[in-house]
Amino acid sequence: MKESHSIKLILEDGTEYIGKSFGARESISGEVVFNTAMTGYPESLTDPSYKGQILVLTYPLVGNYGTPVWDKENHMLKYYESDKIHISGLIVSDYSFQYSHWNARGSLADWLEKNSVPGIYGIDTRALTKKLRESGTMLGKIIYQEENIEWYDPNKDNLVAMVSTAKREVYGKGKNKILLVDCGVKNNIVRYLLEKDTTVIRVPWDHDISKEDYDGLFISNGPGDPRMCDITIKNLKSALDGTKPVFGICLGNQLLALASGAETYKLKYGHRSHNQPVLKVGTKRAYITSQNHGFAVDNESLGKDWEPLFININDGTNEGMKHKTKPVFSTQFHPEASGGPTDTAFLFDEFVEMIEEQK
Repeated sequence: MKESHSIKLILEDGTEYIGKSFGARESISGEVVFNTAMTGYPESLTDPSYKGQILVLTYPLVGNYGTPVWDKENHMLKYYESDKIHISGLIVSDYSFQYSHWNARGSLADWLEKNSVPGIYGIDTRALTKKLRESGTMLGKIIYQEENIEWYDPNKDNLVAMVSTAKREVYGKGKNKILLVDCGVKNNIVRYLLEKDTTVIRVPWDHDISKEDYDGLFISNGPGDPRMCDITIKNLKSALDGTKPVFGICLGNQLLALASGAETYKLKYGHRSHNQPVLKVGTKRAYITSQNHGFAVDNESLGKDWEPLFININDGTNEGMKHKTKPVFSTQFHPEASGGPTDTAFLFDEFVEMIEEQK
């Protein structure tokens, strides 16, 4: 076990938190956000939607099961959401230097160090999260040995271009062709689609989808401001003129909204937890969902051909939408969440059923 050194978190309002370091001994800046999950830190750290962010884990004990092996399945890492860590920094209350799990290959600290990601423990993460919920998401700096660094706002960059695949890739040999626009896709989305007898064609965020032959179009999750994806929005406008089924998740929900003429806005602190309740519009059925986003669709801006599909029970914000006549729908939450909840995984079945009916 390496000796821990004092390290500091500074928020943009001047608030300082002193903790101890684990992982890389570096200074970084980014947007400070929180996650309420009890488990699943390997999945969260490799989620491209966290690009440029300093992640606060509210669960008090982190690191106790180490990090999983790097086995691959269908050319993807089996126990991770992408092939690398995307967060800029990690903040936990108590870090477990001793780990134990049948599938562990190493410690969380070593993994962070190899990826040049600093970590802090010994901070009251519940108090920090409460502050973020009252004040709103804000920028922060992790300062090691009083190093002076500039503030960095990741939302001013096109984060999708940083995390999207650079080339066209094909997975599976199923009967239904799914064109997946990768805006920062999580591996588990591809896994779910492959379970439905599909061939998944994964293309970059700015790929000209009009040149592709497909049965259904899927728009993935991803980080940052959706308005940065102007090329994707333009491509989707053309796709929506057709009749092919379309399914969007998270950022995909926002991009479809913008392509349809609706508006998006930045949430005060975003929805980043594994226990967000949503209501299916027109029913009394509620679902518990996993979410990770900082922007939302303005329900009032939806055009006459569109309507909300799900609503967040906590604050009434949009959690999905659908076209009134075409087989097009989207969710703001993650029905493919790993590790859970999977209450809404049936939406993948509905998407494939739409494709079968259309064919």
